[in-house]
Amino acid sequence: MSLKSARRLHPAWIAAAVTFFTLAATAGFRAAPSVLLIPLQEAFGWSRNSISTAISVNILVYGLFSPFAAALMERFTIRKVVLVALTVVGSGAFSTIFIHSPWQLIALWGFVVGAGTGSMALVFAASIANRWFIERKGTVLGALTAAAATGQLIFLPGLSWLATHHGWKSVSITVACAAWVMVPLIAIFLKESPAEMGLTPYGAPEGYVAPVQVKRNAAKEALGALKDASKIRDFWYLAGSFFVCGLSTNGLVGTHFIAAAHDHGMSQVTAGSLLALVGIFDVAGTMASGFLTDKIDPRKLLFLYYLFRGLSLFLLPAILFQTVHPSTLVFVIFYGLDWVATVPPTIVLCRAILGPQRGTVIYGWVFASHQLGASTAALGAALLRTKFGNYSIAFYISGLLCIVTCYFVLQIAKDKEFVTR
Repeated sequence: MSLKSARRLHPAWIAAAVTFFTLAATAGFRAAPSVLLIPLQEAFGWSRNSISTAISVNILVYGLFSPFAAALMERFTIRKVVLVALTVVGSGAFSTIFIHSPWQLIALWGFVVGAGTGSMALVFAASIANRWFIERKGTVLGALTAAAATGQLIFLPGLSWLATHHGWKSVSITVACAAWVMVPLIAIFLKESPAEMGLTPYGAPEGYVAPVQVKRNAAKEALGALKDASKIRDFWYLAGSFFVCGLSTNGLVGTHFIAAAHDHGMSQVTAGSLLALVGIFDVAGTMASGFLTDKIDPRKLLFLYYLFRGLSLFLLPAILFQTVHPSTLVFVIFYGLDWVATVPPTIVLCRAILGPQRGTVIYGWVFASHQLGASTAALGAALLRTKFGNYSIAFYISGLLCIVTCYFVLQIAKDKEFVTR
């Protein structure tokens, strides 16, 4: 190999970079509804329940599409699915500037944008890492997982500022433009596989032969895996715990934190910045959790994560003020570290209990349960706020469910010993 060839950037890193920015943008699209909650209420006089219904539908559709994203990508290729998904997201977001009724928001942001973002969920990052990398695969997967937090960090403060100073339509237009900008980048820079360029994956040894792609009916496989897993008690423990995980994170705090802080007199820009700050600690917490999952029984980790999250949510109503207090920052730090820390041990448990062949597919359904919980909280918290005048009851219920979940995660494969190293 020539020195020039050795120094040339491997296209795998270009594929990873494009994927990272696409996933970061997708996270920004999904964060936008929390920014729009108050502006839409002020602009149209709609109830918070009506607006939250659209957010709830968006989260639910996103989750239900996720297990079948692999089937779409297998049938139509990764590039085509992502290109169409980004176009759909952009079109759905831009069309919201013409709405004048809550049902239109539900149709566009709930179903259209939810389906578009769901089509890029879960398997996109894994597919790129598996196809393009032999070495550094874990590092790449970690970075792509962190893309969601990065998107939240980038988009939330800016979208909050736009909504405050230029109206809610500016948020929809910005999201649409961001989605459409990614379309040509995907079309130009993202190749389907190294073989398409006559290359081998990054870090492939001499004589590497690409595995033969076996054509499967991924949709049928996903449904079959769900049918088999539904007969196993541990699957329901995993799905139930992740239901509470979604309910207590992006469904409740991710959707309603800005509105709850606004109820206490805090500006939307400040609240959005705090929620973005959660994303910074989310990255650190997720990376640390991945490291700890290799060392400690994942059930014990989940016990601690849900315990600390529950305690944080119990304290949240008491630490929201008109301005940022030290106690508010303490919540942001500890809650942020815990936000997605549940993912690595949950994936490990799925693979260990249900087998490595179907573990990833089953995680897709466990993740769908996560989104069902998030969807429930997105609407349920709004209903409780309407009835009681604040979000305190919603935070307390979520905290209590986290504490109860501590018991059930310890029951997962209770007779099985997990070997850590």
